Amino acid sequence: MTLSIQEISDRMEINDLIIDYSTAVDSGQIDDFDNIFTKDAFIDYTAMGGIKGNLEEIKTYLKGVVEYFPSTQHMIANSRVKVDGDTATGRTMCHNPMVFDLEGGEQQTAYYGLWYVDKYVRTDQGWRIQQRVEEHSYAHNVPTNFKPLS
Repeated sequence: MTLSIQEISDRMEINDLIIDYSTAVDSGQIDDFDNIFTKDAFIDYTAMGGIKGNLEEIKTYLKGVVEYFPSTQHMIANSRVKVDGDTATGRTMCHNPMVFDLEGGEQQTAYYGLWYVDKYVRTDQGWRIQQRVEEHSYAHNVPTNFKPLS
């Protein structure tokens, strides 16, 4: 299958958007979501123990929980994006180690595996995520008494 220059460009722009999301979360720059999501975006983190809501609700939520994680890495792969004009869908794998501070000054690293199932839309400002729903794959080494995500 031969891709048009436009579809190649669209896929690259969407890929950058997926990377920008991971970078924003890992750096704690949650306000960068304004350039990643549409204003009316719906985001659902419930599969991994979080909340679901609109963009402002999610930004407020994440700003409250990032302090619990001194280090995170959203490593993304196997992204399959299907473009259809000014809309697109995608499914992207994420491996996400997260460091937790424990009582007594110790740290523990938990490992989360998930899929981002996204809907994208082309806007006047470029491609944006209109909907993101997480699908659970695995969680390993999560502290048993850790509950700030819900």
